[in-house]
Amino acid sequence: MIPVAYNLRSLAVRRTTTLATAFGVALVVFVLASARMLSEGIRRTLGQGGRADTAIVLRKGSDAELASSIEEPMVGLVLAAPGVARDSRGGGLGVGEVVVVITMEKAGMPGQVSNVLVRGVPDHVMQLRPEVRIVAGRPARPGTDEVIIGQRIAGRFVGLELGRSFELRKNRPVVVVGVFAAEGSSFESEIWGDLNTVRNSFGREGIVSSVRVRLESPAKFDAFAAAVAQDKQLGLEAMRETDFLRKASEGTAEFVGILGMLIALFFSIGAMIGAMITMYASIASRQREIGTLRALGFSRLSILASFLLEAVLLALLGGLVGAGMSLLMGFVRFSMINFATWSEVVFSFSPTVEIIGSALAFAAGMGVLGGLLPAVRAARLSPLQAIRG
Repeated sequence: MIPVAYNLRSLAVRRTTTLATAFGVALVVFVLASARMLSEGIRRTLGQGGRADTAIVLRKGSDAELASSIEEPMVGLVLAAPGVARDSRGGGLGVGEVVVVITMEKAGMPGQVSNVLVRGVPDHVMQLRPEVRIVAGRPARPGTDEVIIGQRIAGRFVGLELGRSFELRKNRPVVVVGVFAAEGSSFESEIWGDLNTVRNSFGREGIVSSVRVRLESPAKFDAFAAAVAQDKQLGLEAMRETDFLRKASEGTAEFVGILGMLIALFFSIGAMIGAMITMYASIASRQREIGTLRALGFSRLSILASFLLEAVLLALLGGLVGAGMSLLMGFVRFSMINFATWSEVVFSFSPTVEIIGSALAFAAGMGVLGGLLPAVRAARLSPLQAIRG
């Protein structure tokens, strides 16, 4: 077998072509890994706020909170269903919430607007969501024109800063009194205000968009869901919160993942062509070396394996650079429209060992495909013709 040091020396000698080909592979790996990291970040952000012992109730036939409408008296019936945990007051532990979307101007981008989700919540919402905590300012007082905002959208829109005000609707200003964190979930891209304030502002008095309840245990969900579904007058259906959020993230995550794969595929074709050209040029300039190797007794299989290994090493070099560049995306925040709510949500890139490993494997595959034909050509050269050049 030809020593690996021979291939490493060859790559070092042809420094310019090596770097050019490695850069092409690095770009492919960067795009592929970044797209998958963003897709994973979307799934984590949209699915992280769910709990196995929490259920969400929507109007039957609605697949999102925006499309659901539940009359206020039904909230009490849902909280009285079997399996619902009790709160400190002895009532069912749950909240009815109203969800609307408003258009706001982006900070530092005059004329650029985007949708922001506003959630009207009752004063005891923190009992249902203990993961939500105020990180700046204070909680909003019930029944007032005060709101709290998620930390991911703080400062991203005009007026969404602590102590500033903005119009929830025309001639209905509200004041930002607090910033909250929610363990990286999509709630951090929302505005929370008093339930009645939000309902009155948008003419939705007496209704809520959804009801979230805490169950006595995850095993109680089936009984709770059956009780909600059996009451035909309610016309409601229940889902586990984890399933609801996972379903909400699928469309956006799959779109980003497929788009990234397509872009990486087109880039990879160019990178493989570049690797192939580099290896063909290498063979043309090293014919005497190949002849010498054959004269020393190295078989055609050894020549084939050596040149194929060289192509894979070249691709892995670029893959490592691209993977390292993609890891830096973990510090980047990216905003896009969530297809389930049609509001802007801020995501982060989430690198995993599986994503980085598969990206490097993809780079190695490009090296094999790009180097196979040149390696076969090198192996087929006759020793006498190769020595003669």
